[in-house]
Amino acid sequence: MASTVASFSLSLFSQNPNRTPTNSSLLKLFPNCLQPISVSSRPTNLSLPIPRFLTSNGGSFNNDNSSTRVSAHGLSTLPLSTKDYEFFDGSSEVELRLQLCGRDIQSSKDIFVDANETSLTIRLQHPGSIVTLIETNRLFDRVKPAETIWFIDDDQLVVNLKKHDPDLKWPDIMESWDSLTVGSSQLLKGTSIYIIGESTDINQKVAQELAVGIGYTPLSTKELLENFAKQTIDSWVLAEGSDSVAEAESAILESLSSHVRTVVATLGGQQGTAQRADKWQHLHAGFTVWLSQTEAIAIPANFLADEDSAKEEARKHIQDGRSAYSKADVVVKFQGWDADHAKSLAQACLSALKQLILSDKKLPGKKSLYIRLGCRGDWPNIKPPGWDPSAGDDVSPGAL
Repeated sequence: MASTVASFSLSLFSQNPNRTPTNSSLLKLFPNCLQPISVSSRPTNLSLPIPRFLTSNGGSFNNDNSSTRVSAHGLSTLPLSTKDYEFFDGSSEVELRLQLCGRDIQSSKDIFVDANETSLTIRLQHPGSIVTLIETNRLFDRVKPAETIWFIDDDQLVVNLKKHDPDLKWPDIMESWDSLTVGSSQLLKGTSIYIIGESTDINQKVAQELAVGIGYTPLSTKELLENFAKQTIDSWVLAEGSDSVAEAESAILESLSSHVRTVVATLGGQQGTAQRADKWQHLHAGFTVWLSQTEAIAIPANFLADEDSAKEEARKHIQDGRSAYSKADVVVKFQGWDADHAKSLAQACLSALKQLILSDKKLPGKKSLYIRLGCRGDWPNIKPPGWDPSAGDDVSPGAL
């Protein structure tokens, strides 16, 4: 495979074909991966409160409002061009300090700071050239560009950015693998993640990368089932059929539904529980991520064309009867596959989950309540205690 750097189209779109897609953007991420990725998330209407999140600081947790400071040197995340900066996260704003390293700044007019909601570019004017200090089109979260302030402090350029969400702690200035993995604890709050999709092998590799990155326990229903049955999944399917395997995986998922801080790789294909719409009762206990391989062709000059084809492909999958996967909380679409791409897909999963949870921070609390009430299959419209699943939408007498 070629070793060129590629651009990826991450796009938010509704899985409801009757809704109009919104918030599309082209993001340059994952420099080691070659094929386009499209991410979608489907926010869910919630009504239950959850406690204010704990913030991670150097591996320890604290629940005060103190800010954290980190220094980054020689980061390889593209397209950052500077090699030395300090980052400070305050209660309502973030501060970036860039080393000027003795650069001869004749006037403030030699400095260009361009901040948008999700991007930041800083350049210096030099005789005959312009030097880029930093350029990223994927800030960790949105900012208020009109309230951006910058000034020179000794040999540092200081840029203050006002957060759009003051409660969210930023591990770094930009969204990257490192910042996503560090920042995931304040969002996920221990909620498990289930990786679903057509390929068991891809599900396993991405789940492993994701679990290691965020400090969760990696689990594979394939490995658990094969250890229990003392035979491979393929031989099991030949001997007893795919329905038998799906029933066994459903039982495994039931036992895992009460676990926290796990990333579970599920079976792909017809033998997988996730392929069956009536078997999702315990999958809803965690955040489900559908890894969907797309046939859409990348068009670098017009990424919206590729985005539209990916959306149309997802709708076609639902129309063709693969509606069970559409129950997933988020979808990560990718083209082509190589085992070396697992970390890139894992990063896309975290990015999509971050966007989903930030759209409604009550989601982890609602997942927890769903588990405590017995994973009765009433996601996302959780019924009151005492509700009988066999009674449909009715509430059992004395439930309220």
